[in-house]
Amino acid sequence: MSKTRTWTAETIAIGSELLLGGRLDTNSLFIADCLAACGVELRYKTTVGDDLSDIVAVLKTASRRARVVILTGGLGPTIDDLTREAVAHATGQRLSRRKAALDGIIARLAEWGRTPTPSQFRQAKIPAHAELLANPVGTAPGFSLVWKGTFLAALPGVPREMEPMVREGVLPRLQSWQGTQNTISVTPMVRRVLHTSGVPESVVDQALAGLVPKGSSIRLGIYASPLEVMVSLTGPIDAKEPGTIERLLHEARTRLGDIVYGEAAETMESVVGRLLRERQLTLAAAESCTGGLIGHRLTQVPGASSYVERVIVSYSNRAKVELLGVPAGVIERHGAVSAEVAAAMARGIRERSGASVGLSVTGIAGPGGGTESKPVGLVYVGLDAGPNEAMTREFRFHGGDRNVIKQRSSQAALDLVRRWLIKRGQG
Repeated sequence: MSKTRTWTAETIAIGSELLLGGRLDTNSLFIADCLAACGVELRYKTTVGDDLSDIVAVLKTASRRARVVILTGGLGPTIDDLTREAVAHATGQRLSRRKAALDGIIARLAEWGRTPTPSQFRQAKIPAHAELLANPVGTAPGFSLVWKGTFLAALPGVPREMEPMVREGVLPRLQSWQGTQNTISVTPMVRRVLHTSGVPESVVDQALAGLVPKGSSIRLGIYASPLEVMVSLTGPIDAKEPGTIERLLHEARTRLGDIVYGEAAETMESVVGRLLRERQLTLAAAESCTGGLIGHRLTQVPGASSYVERVIVSYSNRAKVELLGVPAGVIERHGAVSAEVAAAMARGIRERSGASVGLSVTGIAGPGGGTESKPVGLVYVGLDAGPNEAMTREFRFHGGDRNVIKQRSSQAALDLVRRWLIKRGQG
């Protein structure tokens, strides 16, 4: 093998629900970051359903083009959890029940006040030459092995189980094996991420044009999703030129300005929560079309009770009048989806809660209910922090279904709070 050959990886997400829209694969970005620190670049990502022959086929393909293959999912106790059988079939190994795996399953279920069912004993079977990977959270153990020069690991698909198993089980074993592969150079990689909100992918792309010099080993990635446009910079840790990615990251932040709301694993709700806490302010929200989504997102952040005062879902006109004090005449004149009603909702929730700032959302999430003057996707966000500190914003979200419009509305509302908090902090 050439000394300049790079370490490449492939993730295989297993589960028919990933193909049918029931669940998203969110594991690959986490795995990519972890592998980068070991000098392994994630080059391929495959999703496959719960079919034994299909899993075997994609596994064989992955082993030919990648030195590291990480499988997630398919390690549960049901008949459609086929990852163990697929790996055994592909590698020509028999499945054997491991006492350590069985003891771990029994102990974990005992913690939950349960005893194992016969189907759960299947989880204790792993390929004969594989090394057991303990699951510190759930019942399904993982395993790793080296097959035809490829390091292979199988892990549960649940992120809270998979993530500690990667850190505590996969990476130490991978690095130990890498140390035996003297013919392949290992160059640690680093990945930095920025999150932007409120502009399309094309605007971000234009702002970052020419950021990375031609011929550079650093790669710029721009990824759009319903909530944001994410920017990533990925490249080797260069001992001759330390801090190159950090300098480019700083330049990217400067170019993008206030559309950047966070870095790394930060979310919009965690950033808003941090700013509220730093300024010792509280927030109350009145939601119509988002149906409590803003409150859900805010309270997903630990410690949210220190700044979330209350959230009211005022879906009907009657609720807007009775719970928030929105004048019935304002609704009659302007309609429930209007800047005037959004402003009254924000003011009403602030005054009734005593919170520092009131936030409101009203809109048409669709698919029905739109008109020529007020189409589906029309959303108004209101913010009220007292006299002379009130504002409303109009948004028109296109190209998405009801769920996407709700998600984008919640993001726009939280972003309005973020921008107001930053401005307030600047005096």
